[in-house]
Amino acid sequence: IKFFLHISKDEQRKRFLERIDNPDKNWKFNHGDIEERTLWKQYMEAYEQCLGATSSKQAPWYVVPADDKKNARLIISQTILNLLEELKMQYPETTEARRKELTEIRKQLTE
Repeated sequence: IKFFLHISKDEQRKRFLERIDNPDKNWKFNHGDIEERTLWKQYMEAYEQCLGATSSKQAPWYVVPADDKKNARLIISQTILNLLEELKMQYPETTEARRKELTEIRKQLTE
């Protein structure tokens, strides 16, 4: 399962300011992020190309709006849950030989 967490340029700005203003988050801030931010348009084009080139019916990308972290986590969790339910997984059936083997083992354990 491939998720692309998409944040808006404005949300990125808010998060950078929070990293600067909050001493507990100072460690997250890197001056290089500001330089890279000037390339926003190019990054968006590159992401679009990458997602288009690497998405398939068997392995699609899920683009998640991530300005709201809690909502993004909810979307991801629900997507994973839905995909797991689609698998319709079941326990394997036990063969007659295996049942006999287990019966013998059970006898040993209860003696």
